[in-house]
Amino acid sequence: MPDNYTYDKDRTDAERELIGWSERYRELKGAAPLAYVHSYGCQQNVSDGEKIKGMLARVGYEFTDDLKAAQLILLNTCAVRENAEDRVFGNIGSFKKLKENNKELVIGICGCMAQEKQVADKIKESYRQVDLVFGTFAYRDMYSMLWEVISKRKRLFNQSESCTEIDEELTQLREDKLRAFVPIMYGCNNFCTYCIVPYVRGRERSRKPEAVISEVKGLVESGYKEITLLGQNVNSYAYGFPKLLRDINDIEGKFRVRFMSSHPKDASKELIDTIIDCEKICTHLHLPVQAGSDRILKLMNRRYTTEKYLEIIDYARARDPEFSFTTDLIVGFPGETYEEFCETKDIIKRVRYDNIYSFVYSRRSGTPAAKMEDGISDKQKGLWLRELLMEQREITSQWLGRFVGRTVEILVEGEGRTSDEYITGKTDENIIVEVKGDKKYIGEFVKVRITKAMNWALCGELEE
Repeated sequence: MPDNYTYDKDRTDAERELIGWSERYRELKGAAPLAYVHSYGCQQNVSDGEKIKGMLARVGYEFTDDLKAAQLILLNTCAVRENAEDRVFGNIGSFKKLKENNKELVIGICGCMAQEKQVADKIKESYRQVDLVFGTFAYRDMYSMLWEVISKRKRLFNQSESCTEIDEELTQLREDKLRAFVPIMYGCNNFCTYCIVPYVRGRERSRKPEAVISEVKGLVESGYKEITLLGQNVNSYAYGFPKLLRDINDIEGKFRVRFMSSHPKDASKELIDTIIDCEKICTHLHLPVQAGSDRILKLMNRRYTTEKYLEIIDYARARDPEFSFTTDLIVGFPGETYEEFCETKDIIKRVRYDNIYSFVYSRRSGTPAAKMEDGISDKQKGLWLRELLMEQREITSQWLGRFVGRTVEILVEGEGRTSDEYITGKTDENIIVEVKGDKKYIGEFVKVRITKAMNWALCGELEE
């Protein structure tokens, strides 16, 4: 059951029916019905998946990683890239045999991909094994839809866009007991020309500050050590993002706060001041620049120039010369020239990011960029990407060297990658640190003296 599960006498009729069904199933089979729930894509999708699991747990489902054991398979999908959709369709195809072997199995597709009409139509016509398809606005209707499918063996498709309210009653079933995702807003108003998100998640809707603060307080009281605030553009949070950060910083307890994503057009000096002044807000900002050419930024509809972008970088570095930045970059946007690509390389040399997340442009149908003429071959884009990554590798190797000889605090997250004698965690700057140490430290903040910098992580020694 979810951590904050309570019996609700005001359950809907469909919820009561599902509880009765799961109880009868348990009596007949000697075990609870099992659900396989898998979320693709971003942290927002992971958070949505936790809400889905919370809803299913309320009506008696337990969970499995074994597809063959499941009575319900639910894929919570991502629509950002078409190759992600291709993988989902491949998985759906493989479920046909499972359905043949288990006629009672319910197969559902939800999330961003399911919000697209052409996707729903394709599933309806070509993937008869799928019983339930619902988009990002229909989570509150999941009980009634699921009960319809189970009780009447109907196929249901819901791409409703009518729900714009935020349902604060949905509880999350969190598997991670150390780090928690907390959405503060949904949707996006920016309409970058390469991005499908505004079309599948709708316009911006912000949660009330008191609801966010109450949730964070509850998580801290339950022992969570790291809270990540989520939104497509947290800087446009309707009630003032820096103020929200300061209010969360005032919550008692030992914990730290991260957030993503942050759009450069709305990143302010007040935001930088808040990050630096508040001891619980991590001194790291993920600020996606996407490209170093102003012409390409305009084609992307990013609504800032490289000059404006660098102003916020310079302000942060004036206050803290080693302020940590990471970024997203798209290589080979339609019409981009090699000279414009080199402007992107100039940006990463100028800023000195701790890390970059770079991607070859991939056409996304349904977006304006998909209609732009793209004369750059995939091979050429791949060569540019490799060139960019090699440049960043050198920058990271040198820039992370600033930590050598220092003592930093990390939150230990798990075992090391290279040996079970090691544990691993992250600094405030979101940099991986590996250190020889006992697993008893997992879930704790520890002090580490950094002894070595690599191009992807730091190594150190525990300070007792």
